[in-house]
Amino acid sequence: MPIVSQRGAIMPPSPIRKLVPFADVAKKRGTHVFHLNIGQPDIETPKQILDAVRHTDIKVLEYSNSAGVESYRKKLVEYYERNNIHLNFNEIIVTTGGSEAISFAIMSCLDAGDEIIIPEPFYANYNSFATSAGVKIVPIPSAIETGFALPPIEDFDKAVTPRTKAIMICNPNNPTGYLYSMEELNVLKDICLKHDLFLFSDEAYREFCYDGRKHISALSLEGLENNAILLDTISKRYSACGGRIGAFVTRNQQVLSTAMKFAQARLSPPSFAQILGEAAVDLPADYFNEVHAEYTSRRDLLVHRLQNMKGVTCPLPGGAFYAMAQLPVADTEKFCQWLLEHFSYKGATVMMAPAAGFYSTPGKGKNEVRLAYVLNKEDINNAMDCLEEALKVYKGE
Repeated sequence: MPIVSQRGAIMPPSPIRKLVPFADVAKKRGTHVFHLNIGQPDIETPKQILDAVRHTDIKVLEYSNSAGVESYRKKLVEYYERNNIHLNFNEIIVTTGGSEAISFAIMSCLDAGDEIIIPEPFYANYNSFATSAGVKIVPIPSAIETGFALPPIEDFDKAVTPRTKAIMICNPNNPTGYLYSMEELNVLKDICLKHDLFLFSDEAYREFCYDGRKHISALSLEGLENNAILLDTISKRYSACGGRIGAFVTRNQQVLSTAMKFAQARLSPPSFAQILGEAAVDLPADYFNEVHAEYTSRRDLLVHRLQNMKGVTCPLPGGAFYAMAQLPVADTEKFCQWLLEHFSYKGATVMMAPAAGFYSTPGKGKNEVRLAYVLNKEDINNAMDCLEEALKVYKGE
């Protein structure tokens, strides 16, 4: 029998989705599953942007420019301008979700065998895209005890080798919710300039910053014009995950030209979702006020409940809509599977993402989980009731 590729064999499974079969079985036996495992918001996609698609009179659904529809890219210039990022539309390539933007960055800037430094824990699919490209991730550990703050500059300097080509950050961070300060971004800037590295900045959660703090884009850092690459998406911003529209943004013309070859190879990004994305830029200026307030209250409730459970540690996230929690169990992957297979409380259970899949250092994150506060507060409360009761009765291995 033919065998799969070595590349395919070493591709890591998604820690976010790998327990789905167990959740499906739980639902079939009548157990309600509270999904805190995946960043799929329950906030409705704005009607205005869905209407823009519904009311489109298209006679032929043709390819767009490989870089994306020009009118949409010009609208994105307006959007970024409002966020203190000054661009022209030719510095933007529209991608099929933020995932393709990440892939374009890695494939355009690194060769097989090259290295990319990423503070861990990190978004699990960074591992997948690096594996696909034959690129080695060099993790710089951050710790739950410090709220996952950026590690010291010395840790980065020690990690740089002749094969290091880039540093990757997610700001605000998925999975930790950590929001980088200007001081920390300037540290990263200095490292990149000192070692001539790219800075890949995943800014999918730009709008979700809390406690009066503001997001700072890597593209607004002076002196980093040839190093910074912004990776973006409308998925979380407008609760439009299924639209699969993102953006690859840089002022480095050589990188842009290289990424365009990959964009041409996949022909064009989705047409209807570009219409949706273009309409989203014209949403009322106060659109995010209500959304922001809702996520803030969900965050406060979730973290309060977690911090009041015996043996649980959970830092207060500064952004995004995720929290990382340390649980009083030895192996959260086994615990999360047990929750779905053997536990229910008042006819329900909770699904979380075991955190080991957000690390590349073996053994790290084994007693941690990521929780996405993307459900309404009543559901969050009920999910936390399930978790609290489960921790009381779980016997472990």
